[in-house]
Amino acid sequence: MGELLVARTRAELSAARSQLEGPVAVVMTMGALHAGHARLIERARARAASVVVTIFLNPLQFGAGEDLARYPRTLDADLELAAAHGADLVFAPTPDVVYPDGEPGVRVSAGPLGSVLEGASRPGHFDGVLTVVAKLMHLTRPDLALFGQKDAQQLLLVRRMVRDLDLGVEVVAVPTVREPDGLAMSSRNRYLTPCDREVALVLRRALAAGEAAAAEGPSAVRRAARDVLVAEPAARVDYLALVDPHDLADVPEHHRGEALLAVAARVGSTRLIDNVPLVVGRGEG
Repeated sequence: MGELLVARTRAELSAARSQLEGPVAVVMTMGALHAGHARLIERARARAASVVVTIFLNPLQFGAGEDLARYPRTLDADLELAAAHGADLVFAPTPDVVYPDGEPGVRVSAGPLGSVLEGASRPGHFDGVLTVVAKLMHLTRPDLALFGQKDAQQLLLVRRMVRDLDLGVEVVAVPTVREPDGLAMSSRNRYLTPCDREVALVLRRALAAGEAAAAEGPSAVRRAARDVLVAEPAARVDYLALVDPHDLADVPEHHRGEALLAVAARVGSTRLIDNVPLVVGRGEG
């Protein structure tokens, strides 16, 4: 691994990408990199000969009133972190590079899977995510792409898009990285005041309570997690859902096996999400 290459234009990316040995892994980010991104880059380094990190604050995935304008922009620090953890190339384009004709007239539709959970709260969000992921896959030409489990719905949708559109990229999931106190790593955590941060820990406590009740069945999981959340009124819950990890449908009471317990809440001015995969029920017999 040599000096970190930085590309800002399509031409620079093409020239730098041609120098990379394969297989090539990509880690896609919106910047404001933290230890969770570092873990993704490290896992990419372990799996591939070359690692590309994209840093692009994608306007298509932000809706009206969301935090695009205040989203942290820390490119110099991001480049240092990427280099320190094994990246070979960083692609850091501006919107006019990714969308040279302005907002694209043709976009990738997330379909029904993109209209529930996060999609219900943020209409059009996943269409914007999938459109930019598809474009960045075409531009960086990776063999594999790594995504964090914290964004479980995004991970599921990217996998579905890659399969449905025959993009030929292996999608690799990386477990959620947490702060020492259990809070899931997120670039938005820096918005939290010390008081907000204490409140935010209720998300992890609720998930842990649901996980502890998993052997008793779906109702017990939902009840245990909900009881923790309602005890913290300063966290304004958007949703708490126990769903099938393959199609995001609510699991019925008779369900036994894999499930995903997901939560979203607003703490202060910051919206946070978290989830935990679990196995529900004691099994048959």
